[in-house]
Amino acid sequence: MADAGSLINWSLLAFDPPGWGGVMLAGLWQSLQIAVGGYTLGLILGTGGAMGKLYGGPVTKDLLEIYTTLVRAVPELVLILILYYAGTDVLNQFSALVGFGPVDISGLAAGIFVIGVVQGAYSTEVLRGAIKAVPAGQIEAARAYGMAPTQIMRRITLPAMLPHAIPGLSNLWLIATKDTALLAVVGFSELTLVTRQAAGSTKAYLLFFCAAGVLYLMITLVSNVLIGLIERHYRRGMARAA
Repeated sequence: MADAGSLINWSLLAFDPPGWGGVMLAGLWQSLQIAVGGYTLGLILGTGGAMGKLYGGPVTKDLLEIYTTLVRAVPELVLILILYYAGTDVLNQFSALVGFGPVDISGLAAGIFVIGVVQGAYSTEVLRGAIKAVPAGQIEAARAYGMAPTQIMRRITLPAMLPHAIPGLSNLWLIATKDTALLAVVGFSELTLVTRQAAGSTKAYLLFFCAAGVLYLMITLVSNVLIGLIERHYRRGMARAA
């Protein structure tokens, strides 16, 4: 009976041609760049969104409510298609209107923008909930002590909210790493697309898709270790649940 080694051509994962290992690692690097960039942009949007929802005026709150509701209601694949194609078209039309030529947007920048907009809506709600979880007495005591709003945010609100925000934000990071796979539908050469190309060229579908699954799993495992270290650091001194 033939063993697994004779049924699977492991040389196809070699880093040098005709192996596809190097191509898959390049796709993984592209996926990581999009995930990090999109997650960072999402944090920036989420921070502004949370502050706007908590402390902004009625118009600001209504606009942010529309943004978060729409993004969370529409499937992420549909959002990616809308933002990627419609967003590029709108930008080019605006560029033509002001007298410039067509804008050549890199796939990396477009991918970061798309993931960032999606992440921003979820980050807004995570951070808003974390800020509201800070005991009001701490904020009132800081004001009574004479602290400026920036000092209150830096020394009271931020340290107190992080333990509440980290679980939700860590989950959003893992979602961002997997959402990069959706960019394959718009032709961006991230891990999923190059895996599909490799499998289609060699017909070794099981080998390449299992290899891609292992790479995604490695990202998750490493992320979980780092998230655990960060969470333990910011939960120092907090009472443990019984």
